[in-house]
Amino acid sequence: MTLDVFAYGLASVLVVSAISLVGILAIPAKSKNLIYPVSFAAGGLFGDSFIHLLPQTIEMGFTGATPVYILSGIVTMFVVEKIIHWHHSHGRPGPNAHIKPFVFMNLIGDGVHNFIDGLVIGASYLVNVPLGVATTLAVVFHEIPQEIGDFGVLLKGGVNRGKAIMLNLFSALAAVAGFLVSMAISGYIEGFVSIMVPFTIGSFVYIAGSDLIPELHKEKSDKSAMQLLSFVAGIAVMYLLLLVE
Repeated sequence: MTLDVFAYGLASVLVVSAISLVGILAIPAKSKNLIYPVSFAAGGLFGDSFIHLLPQTIEMGFTGATPVYILSGIVTMFVVEKIIHWHHSHGRPGPNAHIKPFVFMNLIGDGVHNFIDGLVIGASYLVNVPLGVATTLAVVFHEIPQEIGDFGVLLKGGVNRGKAIMLNLFSALAAVAGFLVSMAISGYIEGFVSIMVPFTIGSFVYIAGSDLIPELHKEKSDKSAMQLLSFVAGIAVMYLLLLVE
């Protein structure tokens, strides 16, 4: 690994992390329809899991351990959510007491995904710079719709815009950590990614199915049609991104 490769890779993950700020432009400051970005996010998580991550898992080699990694993601998110709910019900009331648990779940899932993006970008640059640039562009296009949905989830969960920006950016910076890890374990990166990708599938499926969709059902029925359109749009965007990758 040369200094140029490290510099290009680090710059790339910083650009990817900055994409988290796109939600500021996409969602108006006083929007009253935050349930639609949540619907979009749910569709995006399902679409990402089954359209992007699952084929990537199969391409890396679907083994008998792969379902275990997927289920591990589901079980881990279940345990994490139990801990969050326990903390909310037993902890002292504080300034963040109004924030809904699905906010923390979404941040964790998004952080894991961003970490993997950093790993993949780092691994690509270790092959050669052009491949690293191409991978970075694919990740950027992929992150734009996902970050819009994530920003909407934070706002819907009771986080103010300023804090939502900071939390989304903090989660996005996990890509930098992923890149640094890829540089440190370059000889083992493929095996590590083959575990983390199916783990993320389980995490995303759990968050979308157990946290975001139940939140959609709490809204008035007159919003159901637009919720469905937003949900399908999230899936459709993930499908269309296949043309970019």
